[in-house]
Amino acid sequence: MLDDRDHQLLTLLQDDADRSVAELAERLSLSPSACSRRIQRLKDEGYLARRVALVDRKRINLPTTIFVLVKTARHEKGWLEEFHQAVGAIPEIVEVHRLTGNVDYILKIVLPNVEHYDTIYKRLVSKVSLADMSAFISMETVKSLTAVPTRYA
Repeated sequence: MLDDRDHQLLTLLQDDADRSVAELAERLSLSPSACSRRIQRLKDEGYLARRVALVDRKRINLPTTIFVLVKTARHEKGWLEEFHQAVGAIPEIVEVHRLTGNVDYILKIVLPNVEHYDTIYKRLVSKVSLADMSAFISMETVKSLTAVPTRYA
């Protein structure tokens, strides 16, 4: 079970994982050693999967986001493995979600420009058969977070 300090600690780390243990401890009214032990326990128990750096996509020339809705006529194990390998091999595909309803998958693709989508499209369809793909260009990112609410743990 997580207590209030654990929830606060997870929130602070999601906001900025570069914060020092001393700063985190001060914000949580803990000693640095107690805070460090909590962080280690959260890692050991799987609440902290990993620490990452968020790259500014515009600075590295990947300002374009395209969402692709995918329908497939096949759902057998072999096809699923091919699909997972195909999307896993294309670094511009940064998220893939299997959906309920009329669409099987949604892909989030980051690109230097809209024209580059054709390259990704051709790479994907050369590796796996798809019934239908529909692409939607994101005009504006209204909200994009990496942090998740911690109160459900």
